[in-house]
Amino acid sequence: MNLEAFVLGSGGMMPLPYRCLTSVLLRRDGDLFLFDCGEGTQVSLRRLNLRWKKISAIFISHTHADHVTGLPGMLMLSSQVDRNEPLYIYGPPKIAEYVETSRRVLDMYINYEIIVREVSAPCAVHEGDGFYIRAFPLAHAKTCVGYALEELSRPGEFRPEAALALGVPRGPLWSELQAGKSVTAGGGATVEPSAVLGPPRSGRKFSFVTDTLYLSSIASEVRGSDLLVCEGMFAEDAAAQAREKKHLTARQAGIIARDAAAKRLALIHYSPRYSDRDLAVLRDEAAAVFPGAFLSRDRMTLEIPYED
Repeated sequence: MNLEAFVLGSGGMMPLPYRCLTSVLLRRDGDLFLFDCGEGTQVSLRRLNLRWKKISAIFISHTHADHVTGLPGMLMLSSQVDRNEPLYIYGPPKIAEYVETSRRVLDMYINYEIIVREVSAPCAVHEGDGFYIRAFPLAHAKTCVGYALEELSRPGEFRPEAALALGVPRGPLWSELQAGKSVTAGGGATVEPSAVLGPPRSGRKFSFVTDTLYLSSIASEVRGSDLLVCEGMFAEDAAAQAREKKHLTARQAGIIARDAAAKRLALIHYSPRYSDRDLAVLRDEAAAVFPGAFLSRDRMTLEIPYED
């Protein structure tokens, strides 16, 4: 089952000619989830030729303009196609008011159901086949939340030799055992899945953190992430400004990734003061603490494979 993240925008505060505002699309087989929806989201969706009409849920961290200005356009765009499924929008207080006011003031034509749910973190906000998405509190100038998609454990690896030794012939019964069902072997004995499966295997975890002061609690929320997408808005020489504006430095993002035992850290939400050439300082400061840190770039695709 594929799991991949698409960076639609990596900038913060204001869009630049070469950098859209923060937005990440996560695709898990047929499920598409959008995390934040900054200005330029639609442009990157088109350039990556992604099937935006299949987005089933949008997760907003907070209602500052650089995280939601792309949302009205996305809502109107979805009315240009036949859509039978509802679109869920999750976010902290004010997101429902923002959506409703935008619809009314812009006189939007919407021909599908929009379900807005305001989040009181920490809590599970969305679930599906084999996964759930959880929101957790951050500390910003207004209520802000991070999100983590976590897959449930998978069955252990199937051992064909064990099944044959127990009298279960190759064929449909093997599929039933792999699905966790007991079967009857050729001699009439009942064979339990545990007899032919290895130990359970862990699922994958994707975490999204942006616009927050450093909190030690963030590491526990994103612990074990296969991919942590985390803001690294400022370099250390602007740490005082980061604190004042309630943002993370790149080094603090690295500390979170290190303490969370994450596998990879993709920095995002860069201050416009840094040109693309200047971003190397952010990467280097994060990587000094967490070697698995790298810079996300607009329209970058990030595969999230199984560990085994």
